[in-house]
Amino acid sequence: MSYIVVDIESDGPIPGDYSMISFGAVIVDENLDKSFYGRLKPISENYEPDALAVSGFSREETLQFDDPREVMLRFEEWIKENSNGKPIFISDNNGFDWMFVCWYFHHFLKRNPFGYSSRRLSDLYCGLVKDTFAQWRHLRKTVHTHDPVDDAKGNAEVLLFMKNEMGLKIDLR
Repeated sequence: MSYIVVDIESDGPIPGDYSMISFGAVIVDENLDKSFYGRLKPISENYEPDALAVSGFSREETLQFDDPREVMLRFEEWIKENSNGKPIFISDNNGFDWMFVCWYFHHFLKRNPFGYSSRRLSDLYCGLVKDTFAQWRHLRKTVHTHDPVDDAKGNAEVLLFMKNEMGLKIDLR
């Protein structure tokens, strides 16, 4: 099994009506040196300027990004080349990140290499410390910049901290 931390940026709250603009993924291992970055052309004319502003891109810039189907094909291939066994999707806010990635895989490729489930980093941490209000973001080493690869790497660092320092039983082979 390989844990893959994913972070996305979008121009609105839901896939289909709005677009995933970019995403990053990092294979969780002790090196955190295997990453993927994709920038996707919008799939609809809808966008919320405030949501898009978080990504740091203008609407005009995003219109020049890559074809979403091609990006998802490249991501699927990267997953196959870099993971051992079943890939496990994990993110900071998988209710949001998973929704977009799952929708894009099924919409453009009619399949999802992650299957039908994901994990939420915050829930793992809260369970370990037995406190549903526990804060964990201070454990990131990489600054949260809204560059999706940076953000995925920071979250992967937290997962490694939970494994190495807190005793989370997780197989990262």
